[in-house]
Amino acid sequence: MSVSERAFGVPQEARRSARAGQSRPAQRRGWLVRRMLLVADVLGLSIAYAVSRAALPSPGEPAVEEVWKALVFLATLPVWIVGAKLLSLYDRDEERTDHTTADDFTGVFHLVTAGAWLIVLAQWAMLLSGLTLERILVFWAAAIVLVMLARSVARAYCRRSPTYVQNTVILGTGKVGRLVARKIAHHPEYGLNLLGFVEPDRARQPDPGEDGLLGGADDLEEIVSRFNVQRAIVAFSPGGGRETLTLTRKLRDLGVQIDIVPRLFELVGPRVGVHSVEGLPLVGLPPSRLSRSSTVIKRTVDVVLATAALIVAAPLMAFIALRIKLGSPGPVLFRQIRLGQGMYEFTFLKFRTMYVGTDDEEHRRYIRTSMEQDVSAEGNGLFKLERESAVTPFGAWLRRTSLDELPQLINVLRGDMSLVGPRPCIPYETESFEPYHFDRFLVPAGLTGLWQVTARAHSTFVEALDMDVAYAHGWSLGLDLRLLFLTPVRVLVGATR
Repeated sequence: MSVSERAFGVPQEARRSARAGQSRPAQRRGWLVRRMLLVADVLGLSIAYAVSRAALPSPGEPAVEEVWKALVFLATLPVWIVGAKLLSLYDRDEERTDHTTADDFTGVFHLVTAGAWLIVLAQWAMLLSGLTLERILVFWAAAIVLVMLARSVARAYCRRSPTYVQNTVILGTGKVGRLVARKIAHHPEYGLNLLGFVEPDRARQPDPGEDGLLGGADDLEEIVSRFNVQRAIVAFSPGGGRETLTLTRKLRDLGVQIDIVPRLFELVGPRVGVHSVEGLPLVGLPPSRLSRSSTVIKRTVDVVLATAALIVAAPLMAFIALRIKLGSPGPVLFRQIRLGQGMYEFTFLKFRTMYVGTDDEEHRRYIRTSMEQDVSAEGNGLFKLERESAVTPFGAWLRRTSLDELPQLINVLRGDMSLVGPRPCIPYETESFEPYHFDRFLVPAGLTGLWQVTARAHSTFVEALDMDVAYAHGWSLGLDLRLLFLTPVRVLVGATR
């Protein structure tokens, strides 16, 4: 029986597009993105240079010297590109499915700062005048903004191209493999065309009728060739460690990008680093606690930004309060006991979106069921229990736009919460926690967080808890700022769907 005949459960369209890819030139995601980002950098820098010259012209400057300055700048462009390459600004998109332009900010900042000094030195060496501090500052600021903007446009263009899509298989048919498949299905922006599963354990004979199964260990080379596989995700299977290692080496020889789900993935956060002892790679798990200085910095950011947000949002909050009062009887604010850092209880505030008297027993049952059920790749990702009959018409709009969360800014100013952190949970939800889920209480609860930005309502309750734990293990100020930056974008995208 051939591989294609055993590929039950795999969408025919996915397999047809995978085979069609073999007739195209051997161009991959990295080939496309690297070239588009290079064009974006050159355009962004060139426009920034033109902006700095137009904003601060030099009256009476000879035209010849103006041309020489432009030529000097153009001559430095190859050095800029080499610098970007050294900062790995062209190499992450093929490796990381979730890489975005926001992740490039630090590298772009360093590149533009060093490059601005390069221009100063080059024009000084050529005895060219007219280069003022003001012009350098304008160029520096414009270059950071324009390069980041150009990179965003370039990535948006790339993601619309068929070349960006990577045909993907998952090694492992167990619970972890199905969890990975489910996440891929709910995030088309990753550009992964999931073809199906490969069972790496020879001791387990593949069932031809198993949903999404492409084949077993003996079929791997044929699967890669037949379906033009470009990425393989290794989701471990019980008892198949040695065979999985052999298959992974074979995939590397075939030129496939390999991603490995670590066995302790529940504990691995964004700050995890790889170091070594005499060549043996070790995954380092940093302590899951905030230092005193980090606590002070986080609290300062919370107070400043929450105060500013409350001032700006005050008219909108007043309008929302009036609409709620006129729409249905009951209080404007919904109050509930929630758990914050250290499982400290506090009164959680939201705009009321449901009719008064709604019973919470249905939500309790849902939480218990969500924790007990295996994750399905075809699931709807119902983290939030949908109870349309209990939600007011205006409340539905508030939920869709996330404006019902605005009163939590008061919780932030009180010190009950932070702007960024794990979702403040209801006490009865902890009854279903696994022991490691309690690590989420090592940091303050937040108005927004990792799962809200990366998954929103597409995650199950268990997955949301896992992402809260990942945030607690990997906290950094940079991560907080990135999540704050991305939250309005995610809210706008969700509100327009």
